[in-house]
Amino acid sequence: MLPFAPTVVTVCYGMNDGGYGGMNDGIGKTYRDAQSTIVDKFKAAGVHLIVLGAGAVDSDTFHKSPEQAVVYNKTLGALSDIDKEIADKQGATFTDLHGIMVDVMTKAKAAIGPTYDVCGGDGVHPGWNGHLIMAYAYLKGLGCDGNIGTITYDATAGTATATDGHKVISADKTGIKLESTRYPFCFFAGDAKASGNTTSILPYLPFNQDLNRLMLVVKNPVGKKVKITWGNTSKVFDADVAAKGINLAAEFIDNPFVVPFKKIHDAVGHQQNGETAFYRQYFFATDAMRTMMPEEKETLDRLNGKLVVAIKANRDATAALVTPVAHSITVEAAE
Repeated sequence: MLPFAPTVVTVCYGMNDGGYGGMNDGIGKTYRDAQSTIVDKFKAAGVHLIVLGAGAVDSDTFHKSPEQAVVYNKTLGALSDIDKEIADKQGATFTDLHGIMVDVMTKAKAAIGPTYDVCGGDGVHPGWNGHLIMAYAYLKGLGCDGNIGTITYDATAGTATATDGHKVISADKTGIKLESTRYPFCFFAGDAKASGNTTSILPYLPFNQDLNRLMLVVKNPVGKKVKITWGNTSKVFDADVAAKGINLAAEFIDNPFVVPFKKIHDAVGHQQNGETAFYRQYFFATDAMRTMMPEEKETLDRLNGKLVVAIKANRDATAALVTPVAHSITVEAAE
């Protein structure tokens, strides 16, 4: 990591470190020493925010044995406690990834059933649902406030204002036209009981409430109910609810941002696949080659420098895909 000069780092270890069995002093010492060293090295390199956490295993699919899952989740919980100790002692930040995953998993399985896996079919590697839980925990640890923006519309006057990242192009008594550079997180609709999509976990995880708020406030609505149309979807809300604010990102899963968001989402995946190859194949290889051929250190350092530049270029190309989105919101009386 250090060749990339990071300023913020998230650390998620523990799954293999626990040995897939019960906790003991040796496991705890090895984990504590390693995590402490990671924090020390990053702090020495100038990283100003380091977030530590440890995950969980699925309570039903792990080794196809709920009994073994109970044992190993206790171990992972103990490793999570060590993360908190290290964060408190060494000035890092702790996120309770383990606790959040177990809590959300318990709620989801109680509603959907034990066959709904949160940590993958093998009990260890999550699908999109489990990854959203992990993202939630780390974004909270990073201090993200979830305020994507607020659009305030006066239905009687036909005027509107918007916070940073959203520009009102025009407004009248039928609605608003906007241009936005701050995207809400978007979800791709699928089976509400399938672990392979993010929407299935939303009823049990406060992702939208805490981290994904694009609010529409309708002042002075006409009538007791208002019909709001955003993109291809229309919904009716009580006027007093609309006056307090509606979270568009939560209420309109199908919205004008889905297509550009998916384009960026796919580009990030392509970027990360390339980065994985760089890390696993080239950086590790050049480290070994330095030991074998110390006289070539300068050449290998130059090669690593070029790899860093290539990875940054991929990231910049992905970031450039975040372009303004034009969209309209129609507001009308529903009765």
